[in-house]
Amino acid sequence: MNFTDFIKERLSFEEYAFTWNELLQAKTNKSDVSIRSELSYAINKGDIIPLRQHFYLIIPPRYSRLGKLPIELYIDKLFTYLNRHYYLGLYSAAKFYGASHQQIQKDYILHDKSPLLSISKDTIKLDFFTVSNWPQKNILSRKGDAGMFKISSPGLTAVDLLHHQTKIGGLNRMVSVIEELIEEISLSDIKDLLSWYPHKSVLQRLGFLLDELSPNSESAELIYEHLKHQKFYPVLLTPKPKQKAGAVNNRWRVDVNIKIESDL
Repeated sequence: MNFTDFIKERLSFEEYAFTWNELLQAKTNKSDVSIRSELSYAINKGDIIPLRQHFYLIIPPRYSRLGKLPIELYIDKLFTYLNRHYYLGLYSAAKFYGASHQQIQKDYILHDKSPLLSISKDTIKLDFFTVSNWPQKNILSRKGDAGMFKISSPGLTAVDLLHHQTKIGGLNRMVSVIEELIEEISLSDIKDLLSWYPHKSVLQRLGFLLDELSPNSESAELIYEHLKHQKFYPVLLTPKPKQKAGAVNNRWRVDVNIKIESDL
């Protein structure tokens, strides 16, 4: 089997990525030097993209103009290779729920274990967020063209956006996204989230936004019933390093320190 046949076989099975070891195993009749030469040629042509050490993406003709693949075509294989739990989240997950009215320029992946460096290779931009409290629920399996991949539920997507708001463009960038996500958040999604989610301040912010964006929300009532049996303290709607929450006049004890502006 030559290199071209190896790539064709991969694509025939809707596989858009491979590792160095898989390439070696498929081309046992060739030397490492010969294999590296063929691989380098394909990389120079733009047919192959080296994403991480010994992990490569295949760019078939229908994606050659974009110079990248949709993240769902290779994310599961990448994290199997890295031996980590993961899920597609934040704006990348919101897009799958129809809650991304703006074009996102990068993909966001949340994972366990030690931090991973972001990837920026021409049109491919991946940001990684380490999760210290790995979700016990609210990670869904979704079917894509290359098989199953993991994605945060609408509820988990919303709290992750709020939790990481200062790192991904601020609250007003995401308000319209959360407003659209609200339509996808089910009561069972919220119940699952409340059974394990550790950040009360984020739940306060989500509850406040639910009241503002979707009055009489049943999800908001569930969150409030969960919080009112615990001690929770005033928090800023958007965290500021040198600012503390002041007097509040809403049930969520959220100090609204930013003017909320939605694009919708």
